[in-house]
Amino acid sequence: MSEYYFELKIKPEKNYEQFLELLSALTNNAIEESNDTLIARSEEDLSEVEFGIKEFAKRLNIFCETSCEKKDNQDWIKNYQQSVKAVEVGNFFIRPSWEDKKDDKIDIIIDPALSFGSGHHETTSSCILAIDQFVKKGSDVLDVGCGSGILSIAASKLGCNVDICDTDEVCIADTKENFKLNSVNFYNSWIGSANNATKKYDVVIANIVADVLVMIHKDLKKCLKDDGILIVSGILDKHLDRVLTKFKDLKELEVIHKNEWVTIVFSK
Repeated sequence: MSEYYFELKIKPEKNYEQFLELLSALTNNAIEESNDTLIARSEEDLSEVEFGIKEFAKRLNIFCETSCEKKDNQDWIKNYQQSVKAVEVGNFFIRPSWEDKKDDKIDIIIDPALSFGSGHHETTSSCILAIDQFVKKGSDVLDVGCGSGILSIAASKLGCNVDICDTDEVCIADTKENFKLNSVNFYNSWIGSANNATKKYDVVIANIVADVLVMIHKDLKKCLKDDGILIVSGILDKHLDRVLTKFKDLKELEVIHKNEWVTIVFSK
């Protein structure tokens, strides 16, 4: 272990998810989220990453507070692990591998990594609740923008036949590892989106962002079976009407609000 490590803190005034995606692309280390602040730690100097974040903020004309400090190494990995806690969502118990499972809950192991989705964010937990309520054993499920794979793993734990896709190959790799970690299987995977699907599904899940949902709404509906279930999330309150307009030909089954985030369940 090196004598020192570098800690980079990033606090944008808005567009938080975009900064999270950029930081994930610029560093291979786990990212901590705390009080609207992104924290990356590495034994490598993160000053160039900080520069990239600042330039990105300038281009978007967004104020972003950053700091990059060199610190004594006090086993920050262990400290970080202690800060990551398990979360209970419906019938599921989502935990890092270093915590014990709950015998009365469906166990999902997700260790923090580059890809998004550990069960703590409102969009992820809302999607898990929707899966718990609406997804049935034996269903064919497509997870669009799979991230860490947490949602497709939840569906697989319920006995579904799962396919996964993401435009980021890192997410596909992380999802495959997480499926192994949870001793479950998926059937098919590809780097891309719903437009590359070659079959129709009983359930399609897309926890992305509102802009992308609007952009791919036709593809999501096209790969959904008649009477199929569509779960969409990653929607801020202010974008809800815009998303609903694109899916007005579907039947609205449930709208889940968690703070400023919304998850919607439709049927075709």
